[in-house]
Amino acid sequence: MKRYIAFIMTFLLVIVPDNPKAEIEGYDIIAKLSKENITLYAKKMNDLYYDFKLGFKGEIYSRPFWISAANNNTYAPQIYYEDINQDKKKELIIILNQGYGTGVLQEEVHVYRYTNGLIDVLVDNPMAIINKNVKTKLTTEKDEIILGDKVSVVDPKSIEPSHLFEDIGFGSIIDYEVINKNLMVRVSGQITPATFVGDIIITYEYRDKMYQAKAIEFITDINKNPFYGPVKH
Repeated sequence: MKRYIAFIMTFLLVIVPDNPKAEIEGYDIIAKLSKENITLYAKKMNDLYYDFKLGFKGEIYSRPFWISAANNNTYAPQIYYEDINQDKKKELIIILNQGYGTGVLQEEVHVYRYTNGLIDVLVDNPMAIINKNVKTKLTTEKDEIILGDKVSVVDPKSIEPSHLFEDIGFGSIIDYEVINKNLMVRVSGQITPATFVGDIIITYEYRDKMYQAKAIEFITDINKNPFYGPVKH
């Protein structure tokens, strides 16, 4: 019985069409890597993409629970096909946008390897990484971000004390990129609803069958931030 259920689930998630290059009726093409024969399809309702299908080298994978913003090309879904774990095999990386606005950017990432089909690889949550590795202090005199033995200090004295948060907040901006064949995420720190003091930059590595933090930095200088400089994919 268990084998029968597993077979049904596999059939639902992977469908091989007669013509893998054909468009899927009722779906929009929202991202594509033509040279790699990789296409991301979705239905559109108002300002959201939903009910995704992923065309990967002749196979179609259904991802019915994905959603992504659909009203701004700047925040459209992204596809990368890069070797991000240095095993000489390319991984498929898909970045979706869950929402954006003034002081808000919420992205999620999906990473796959291919072994007789696409296999989902877990990516450690950046907020969990920050909670484990970053300590913060915020007073009217200074705010501190402590990473290991490195302490970064930012002066909040120009801000009205009543506007300050109780502590430095993270999570309103979560921004993924593939930079120089590394999966990276930018998580901004803020001390008021409108005041950001810098970015936590996490570089991932593949370890123990998942992507975990290899390096964590706090950067206040935009000129030294890889997310704002020339990006090499």
